[in-house]
Amino acid sequence: MCQGRGVCVRDREVSERSRNAARRRTKTGRTEGMTTINPNEAQASIDHASRNNATELSSTQSATTASSRPAKTAFITGATRGLGRAIAEELSKDHHIIVGGSSETAVEVAKELPSAEPFVADLTDLKKIQQEVARVGVESLDVIVHGAGVVAHKATTETSAPEWQKAFDVNFFAVAELTRLLLPALQKTGGTLVAINSGAGNHSGVGYGPYACTKHALRAYTDALREEQRGKIRVTSIHPGKADSDMQRQIQAARGNEYDPSQFIKPESIAQAVRLAVDLGDDSVIEELVIRPANGK
Repeated sequence: MCQGRGVCVRDREVSERSRNAARRRTKTGRTEGMTTINPNEAQASIDHASRNNATELSSTQSATTASSRPAKTAFITGATRGLGRAIAEELSKDHHIIVGGSSETAVEVAKELPSAEPFVADLTDLKKIQQEVARVGVESLDVIVHGAGVVAHKATTETSAPEWQKAFDVNFFAVAELTRLLLPALQKTGGTLVAINSGAGNHSGVGYGPYACTKHALRAYTDALREEQRGKIRVTSIHPGKADSDMQRQIQAARGNEYDPSQFIKPESIAQAVRLAVDLGDDSVIEELVIRPANGK
């Protein structure tokens, strides 16, 4: 009921303004002091946030992986079994290990170590060695251990040219080529190169002449390298006696002997010798280390 014409008019004007405001809210999706979000825009915003979170998580994981990797790196050939494997396990306590092997076993061994990556190459193939070094892209090395080797258990006059070639390829030429390729990375840290030689690198005899020839060559090489690089890197030549290894099993089998592991040096003992050479103070170097079985055999 109107209390005069002016009041009724004002009521109608207020009602009209309310209806117009309602229509504007319907068209624009806005009310005073509040915004209604379009569903498509909301989903896009959520997707964008999710992508940012995923990127941030990935960056965090990468940073964690990088921070958990040891500061030092060791490159070890023959690291999939025997002496090389024992050395890899010892140095993996405080080094990132580049696991050198001639087969995909290197990949599996790398997975078993705290921080490692594989280096798969046939050491008789210099081109493959070069390609694999390029693939791994080593920029800095603290340790190189040349642990790979093959036995040539024959008389010198009974050893064929291909057999001589293979023995020298693995026991000598691969060492020289890998050292040439990796030397700049080792020089950056003033690191240590360890060559696992043999008692046969100091003397020769009946039945293992070709093998001794390769090891004598290796000794001459490391002696020269030590002097050439003195003050830049350290070079250690380790000469184990008879060690418990696949190679020793082959030698004893060729001689018709039963194999008793207790009669030979444990791989872990040789790994400890490598550790000694690596951890020695910067003021000194173990140039040559001869290790023999305690039983004297």
